[in-house]
Order: sequence, then structure tokens, then C-alpha cells
Amino acid sequence: MLGLEAASLVACSNGAEDVGANTTSSAGGAADGGSGGGSPQTGQGGSTTSMGGAGGSGGMASDCNVDGVPGSCLDVADCIGDFVPVPNHCPGAANIQCCVPSGTVACDPNASPLPNGGLVEAPGEGGCPSGMIPVDTFCIDRFEASLVYVADDSSFSPFHNPGLSVVRAVAIEGAVPQGYIDGIQASAACEASQKRLCTDSEWLRACQGPSDYVYPYGNTDMLGVCNDHRAVHPAVELFGTTDSWIYSHLDNACLNQLPMSLDKAGANPGCVTSEGAFDMMGNLHEWTADPAGTFRGGYYVDTKLNGPGCLYVTTAHDTSHWDYSTGFRCCAD
Repeated sequence: MLGLEAASLVACSNGAEDVGANTTSSAGGAADGGSGGGSPQTGQGGSTTSMGGAGGSGGMASDCNVDGVPGSCLDVADCIGDFVPVPNHCPGAANIQCCVPSGTVACDPNASPLPNGGLVEAPGEGGCPSGMIPVDTFCIDRFEASLVYVADDSSFSPFHNPGLSVVRAVAIEGAVPQGYIDGIQASAACEASQKRLCTDSEWLRACQGPSDYVYPYGNTDMLGVCNDHRAVHPAVELFGTTDSWIYSHLDNACLNQLPMSLDKAGANPGCVTSEGAFDMMGNLHEWTADPAGTFRGGYYVDTKLNGPGCLYVTTAHDTSHWDYSTGFRCCAD
């Protein structure tokens, strides 16, 4: 199993999510949204053409099975469309996995679960818009943002990039926050709710509070108070290997559905600022309004490599970057 710092550094060295070298830029793959992994909800991105051979189709014999579901041992790059690869069911290299039809395994990356259905944003406090609290001279979302469709306020799946979907940001206790989002989309989602992304100075003020703390809760790091230190990189766990190819698949919807990965908004009661904002350290990276591309606070694997707690800052990617670890919250005047 790959430990926290080793996993994080390997990921960064392969141009995936930025949890290490803060001076480098993304080098392709799923991390920059260019993997063709698009959202099943929007129809953007990957092909939906059925693949001969998977599940024993196309004249090829079934040579593996997952919980009784027959499949074919293929390179993960060839298991596309309406099929998903499952590790540890085929001999040979780790990238050779059992390719089975979508919907037949516990987590289907092509599915769009809606865990936030029926949840409602609370009224704002202190004259702030819904879901927000006052901090100094501005308002900020109490929780990391999730998405709803503008047309009917129905829930968008937090496990997929929104693509061209017309969505807006909401901040709801108990919701699964939106990962897989780039800075441009995050800004548009805030604006659709008559909010905006926080400036860097606003974000820092909200996280550090009036006492200028290093961590949301004080100046002493308390491991586990926030969702801040998953021991095994989720891609290593999901794909069953430490091979570098896994870091080209950081758009996989199952990464944030693994146990002990992404937490629901407000699930860590001690991870709260002096003024009542939750999860500003860990859980998801949070985009700010920096046009060059900045996200802050770390995420559930790492809150140390790019600075401690509130001071964690990532500037290695432009605003078109996204992967499972990128989220956001909004501010307002």
C-alpha cells in the first residue's frame, strides 16, 4: 500500500492532482479534464459505443468474472463506453483488468448517483444569502458547495464534472460536496446563485478567523479533526496498483465514493472556523477567484505538502484543471 506522502508525490510527478510540487503545471491526463471521461449526465466526453469482447461479447470468450458477471481481461484504456474495468481479477500487469458491463459492479463510474436529492439550502445568517454566514465585511458559504440544475433545482451528481450543464451552487449541510469541477465552472456556478468565488484574502480570512489561526480550529494541528489524512491514495485503492497509469484516471467517479474518502458537508464537527464555516481544511481543495488558478485548504489525502491547514495553497494548475479532489465554496458582498 502506498503511504500518504509517497502517494501524493507520485501523483504530482505524473501531472495529476497537485498535492506536491507547487511550481509545476499539469501535464495532461484526467487531472486537466482532457481524458474524455466527461459526464454521463451531459453527454460530454467519452464514447458510448459498445466494445466487442467485453463481457464475452463480440465473439471473444469470457476469461474473467466479477461476482459472477462475466468479462474480458483487457487493458484499462480499451475498456470504454458501456463497460468498466475491475482490478484484481486478471493475471498479468496491473493495467490488465476484468472489463464488465456498466451497472454490474458495486461502483459504476458511468452511473450518476444523486446522494443530495431532497436536501435544501438553509436560509443565510446575518443578512447573507442562503447557505451563507457573515465574516468580516463579506459572506461565505458555511459548507463546501454542491450543485443543482438551474431549471428545477434538482440535484446534480457530485461525482461528475458538470460539463455544459446549467447548474448553480448551493451550500447544504449533509450534502456530498461537488468534486470534479474546474475553476471556470465553479465561478459560473457561484454567479448563477448571485454569489461569486472568494478572493484569496477573503478565503484566508474566513479560514483563519479573527485570530489569524493556522488551522480553522486554532494554531495546533489536531490530526483527524478535519478530513485530512487518508493513508492510502484513493487511485491506488481503486485500481489496485501504484503504477503511474492510474494518475491518468483521476476523473473516475468511484474515487470519491470509496469508504473513508470524501465526507459529507459538516460531517466533521470540530473542523469549523471561529465564525462557523466547515471543512475549510481538507475534504476538497477549494477554488478561489485568482484568474491564474489557485485552490486552497488541501483535501482528504493531504493538508501539509503545500502548507499547513489554512495556509495550504496550490498554484500549479490553471482554471481549466479538474479532478476528483477539486471543489469550491462561494462568497458574496
